[in-house]
Amino acid sequence: MTGTAPVPKTRGGKPPPLLMLAVLLFWGWQSGFLIFGAAMGVVLESARFIKVRLELSDTDFRRIVNFCTLFTLATMLYVFTAAPETGAVFHGSPAAEGAMEISSLRTSASFLQWQPMFLFVFVAAQTFSTREKIPLTAISLVSRWRSRQDQKNGEAPAGFSVNISYPYFIVCVFSASFHANPGTNGYFWGQSVLLAWALWPLRSRQFGISVWLCLIMVSAGIGFCGQYGIGQAQRLVEGYNTQWMARFYKQRTDASHGVTAIGEIGNLKLSARIVIRLMPKHGGPPPAYLREASYRSYHSQNWHAGGSPGDFTDVLQNFNSGNWDLLPEKTNALAVNIACYLEGRSLDTGDPEGLLPLPAGSRRLENLPALTLKKSKTGAVLATGQESLMRFDALYDPGATIDSPPDTNSDNSVPANEVPALDRVISEMKISGTNDAQIEAAVRQFFSSKFVYSTWLGPDRLTYTNGTPLGRFLLDSRSGHCEYFATATVLLLRKLGIPARYAVGYYVHENSGRGFVVRERDAHAWCLVWDQPANAWKDFDTTPASWVAIEGQRASFLQWFSDFWSWVRFKAAQFAFWRSQTNSRQFILWALIPVMAWLLFQMVFRRGRKHRLQKKTTTAFAPVSWPGLDSEFYRFESKLVKRGVPRDPGETLSDWLARALADPALADLRKPLEELLRLHYGHRFDPRGLSSTERKALAREAKICLKTLSQMNRSSAHAK
Repeated sequence: MTGTAPVPKTRGGKPPPLLMLAVLLFWGWQSGFLIFGAAMGVVLESARFIKVRLELSDTDFRRIVNFCTLFTLATMLYVFTAAPETGAVFHGSPAAEGAMEISSLRTSASFLQWQPMFLFVFVAAQTFSTREKIPLTAISLVSRWRSRQDQKNGEAPAGFSVNISYPYFIVCVFSASFHANPGTNGYFWGQSVLLAWALWPLRSRQFGISVWLCLIMVSAGIGFCGQYGIGQAQRLVEGYNTQWMARFYKQRTDASHGVTAIGEIGNLKLSARIVIRLMPKHGGPPPAYLREASYRSYHSQNWHAGGSPGDFTDVLQNFNSGNWDLLPEKTNALAVNIACYLEGRSLDTGDPEGLLPLPAGSRRLENLPALTLKKSKTGAVLATGQESLMRFDALYDPGATIDSPPDTNSDNSVPANEVPALDRVISEMKISGTNDAQIEAAVRQFFSSKFVYSTWLGPDRLTYTNGTPLGRFLLDSRSGHCEYFATATVLLLRKLGIPARYAVGYYVHENSGRGFVVRERDAHAWCLVWDQPANAWKDFDTTPASWVAIEGQRASFLQWFSDFWSWVRFKAAQFAFWRSQTNSRQFILWALIPVMAWLLFQMVFRRGRKHRLQKKTTTAFAPVSWPGLDSEFYRFESKLVKRGVPRDPGETLSDWLARALADPALADLRKPLEELLRLHYGHRFDPRGLSSTERKALAREAKICLKTLSQMNRSSAHAK
C-alpha cells in the first residue's frame, strides 16, 4: 500500500547517505557475515531511490516488533541449548565454573554478534514506511500505557515517534566488536571513522571544522591508548604458565592424599554453600555418611592412600545403560538419588572428573551419565563425564564394601613421633576389655567425656610443648575439629591392635523439602574400623555430636538467599542436563514455528484484509463519512439526553443547550459548555480543523462537563 500520512511529532534524525551501508559492511567484515551485511545495507540505502512507501499503522509496527522479539528469543534458545554444557551450576569448583563461564561467554558473544540481523526487519519497516519513523508506542510499554490512559480519559494521544537509525548504527558497531582478535587495529580505526561520519551532521556550528576534527582525533588517540593497554594486559595474563593455572582445575578431594588443617592456628571456616542434594527412594532413610575417599598412611599432618596408581580399576558399564556394578555379587536393600558434580578435570582428555560421594556399602550406580568409572582399593570411586553434573541412583546396604581388606603394613602402622602421646592416653583410659567391641566402646567414651569440638585453634599456653600438634590435642588442649578426632581415633585404635583408616566425605543431616541437602560446612572426617566378625569396614565416628549445631550457628542471615539461588541454579542445571539428553533444540523450533507463522499472518494477511474492508466501507458510505464524528461532545450529548433533556428535531445545538441550562441545577455548566460547543463547532465544521492544542482542549472540556454532570446525577439520586 502506498500513500501519505500525517507527520507526527518526531525524535531523532536521519543518518547521512550511505552510512547504514558502510556500518553494515563493517559489521559483516568483522563478524564474518560480509554477504549478509552488504545485502542488508543495499536494501536500506535503496530507499533513497525507491519512492514506494507502505502505510503502516501503530498496530502493524507493534506486530513487527513482536515478530522480531520472538525471532530473537527463538534464536537465543536455540543457541544456548546448542552450546556444549560444561557442568552443574548449582555449585562448582573453579574448573567447572571457569569452563562453564567460558562456554557461556562464547555463546553470548555469538548471540550478540547477530543482533543486526534480528533488528533488520524492524529497521526496514521504518525505512519503507510513509512515516519513516517508529511510533514510540511500538517499542515502549510506558508510552503504550500512557496512550491507552489518554484514550480512556478522552484525550488525544501524544503521537510521538522516533527514528531508530542511529540506535541501529550503534548496535551494528557494538555487534562488530564480538569477533576473533587477529592482533590488528582494524576494528578500532574502522569504528573511529564510522563514528566521525555519524557525528558529522550533528556537529556544533559554534566552532569551526578544524576544532571539531582536533577533538575527534584527540578522542581517537585516547581510545587507542586505552585499547593498547588492555591488549598488553591480556597478553600478560595469557603468558602465564599453564601449570600455574592448572592448580585451579584440581578437585578438592584427592584419592591419593588428604591435607588436613591439624596444627594450623585460626578459625576453620567453611561456607554454607550447597554441594550435594539427595533424595531417599522407596521411603527409606538417608545415609548418614557420604564417603569420597579413605587413607592409610599418616605423616606430617597429611594422610596418604598408599599403594600405586594400579589401585584404581575400571568399572564396566552394563551395555551403555548408565548402570555400573561396583559389587556385582551383592544385593541391595536401600537406594538414594544423589545430585553432585565433578570438581576437577581429566589431565588426559580435559573432561570433568571427580570423586563421587557415596554411602557405605554401595553396590550399584544406576542412571549415572559418566564416560568412565574407576574404583580404588581404599573405596574411592572416580568418575569422568561430558558434563560436571552427576545425578544418579546409588543402591547400597550395610556390609561389604569395595575397600580392600586390612594391610598389616599400612592399616596398623603408627608414626613413631605420635607413639608417646598415644601411650599416655592408653594408660589414662585404663581399658579393661580385651575384644574389639569393648576397646571401641572405651575409645568412644574417652573422646565423648573428655574432649570438646571447636573450629578455633589459638596459640594457648600448653604444657606438652615438645610433642606434635596431634599430641598436644590428645594431652593438653583436648579441643579441635573433626580432623583431629578422626586422626587420633585411627592411630589410637591401631596402637590397640585394631586396623583402621581415615575417611573423608560429608555428613547428611539437613532436610530440604522431601529430600536432604549437604553443605560445604558438612564436610567431615571420621574413622573406618575393621569389623573382624563381619569381615567388612564400618564407620566409627568419635567427633562430638555437638559439631553439627556448632557449625549451624555460624550460618549467615543471608543463607536463605544463597539457598534460593542455589535451587535456581540447580534447576537450570537439570534443564541443561535434560536438553543434552534429548533433542530439545528441534522441540523448541517446532514449538515456535506456528507462533511465528501466526504473527506473519497477522502482519501480512490481516492487515491487507483490514485495508480492503476500510476501502470498501469508505467507498460505500463516503457521503456520510463526515469529519468531526470523533468529537467528545457527543458523549456529553448522550449523557444529557439520559438526564431527560432530549434534543427536538431541527433544534440547533446552541438552542438545545440554552433550553437545558434553564435547569438551575445546570447553571454551573454554562461557561464550560459554551467553550465546549465552540471547540466542537470548529472540529466539526471548520475546514481547517483544530490545532493539536485545541483538540486536546476539546477533550479536556468534555471531560470536565461529563464529570460535573455525573456528580449532579449522583446528588439527585441521593436526594431522592
